[in-house]
Amino acid sequence: MPVGEGARPEDPGLVDRYGRRAIDLRVSLTDRCNLRCTYCMPAEGLEWTPTEQMLTDDEISRLVRVAVERLGVTEVRFTGGEPLLRRGLEDIVAATHALRTPDGARVPTSLTTNGLGLDRRARALADAGLTRVNVSVDSLDAARYAQLTRRDRLHDVLAGLDAAEAVGFAPIKVNAVLVRSINDDEAPALLDWALARGFELRFIEQMPLGPHGTWVREDMVTADEILASLTAAHTLEPEGAAARGGAPAETWRVVRDGVVVGRVGVIGTVTRPFCGACDRTRLTSDGQVRTCLFAREETDLRALLRGGAPDDELADAWRGAMWGKKAGHGIDDDGFLQPQRLMSAIGG
Repeated sequence: MPVGEGARPEDPGLVDRYGRRAIDLRVSLTDRCNLRCTYCMPAEGLEWTPTEQMLTDDEISRLVRVAVERLGVTEVRFTGGEPLLRRGLEDIVAATHALRTPDGARVPTSLTTNGLGLDRRARALADAGLTRVNVSVDSLDAARYAQLTRRDRLHDVLAGLDAAEAVGFAPIKVNAVLVRSINDDEAPALLDWALARGFELRFIEQMPLGPHGTWVREDMVTADEILASLTAAHTLEPEGAAARGGAPAETWRVVRDGVVVGRVGVIGTVTRPFCGACDRTRLTSDGQVRTCLFAREETDLRALLRGGAPDDELADAWRGAMWGKKAGHGIDDDGFLQPQRLMSAIGG
């Protein structure tokens, strides 16, 4: 139940009416991408946001600073589209790395990427202060990877992972979406590969955030199906809610001969929603606050920025947006409508 229905309380952080506090900021740096994943966007791509509508590097850094210094954010993840397409990425990471929370703590910074070009930029990103990376690898079969992404680039992704490992990013997490009749038989093989490399694998249920009219719930490979496939080949021990905290993934220890050899996670956004523990706030590349991946409402910080608003006004607008966050994503509601923005324009 909501903790209050009236005006929001005078709280310095990003709290909502249900008692949740957003401390994890996801920042989309661009809606552009150099892949065309079937579950994410149409083959021809999208109508990209005009450059003049995109936040500048300095504007992004200012909003991140406001979030950290005034609003209680303690972790920042940069996403896209594909964030490696952002020329000023290293400068944005460095500016974030230089920040301190009010109690003097550093802010961990991470990157969610498809891995294309990571081999050329991993060192500079590490030097700028990037903490870790999440890299998408939906298949280890080059032909299947090309079918899913519409690009023959698996070798470049693997080179990016090699570079990430070489510069010391840790943990390196790998994200995988299973699509029925294409790669839905690969869960055990992907886990074996990730364990051998020392990566943490995360399977993600396909969500209704791709081209409109293409997502069919019955075609989605569910968390239960993924787990059934994994447990047929591996011994898994659940880590439980205490280990999960506000993270989106349920996690399991992988055990062989009584020894824990790694971890695997499943993000069941659709069938195992975690809205009640959500601790995220989102900023799009054109300066809109989103309270949820599936929100249809946004709060415009870009207009405030460019209108000369001081930091206090920016922070207050952000707080107001989060106070209005809904209890859940509503996918199971009869009136659910997919957001107008696709995943690449929201940020993962």
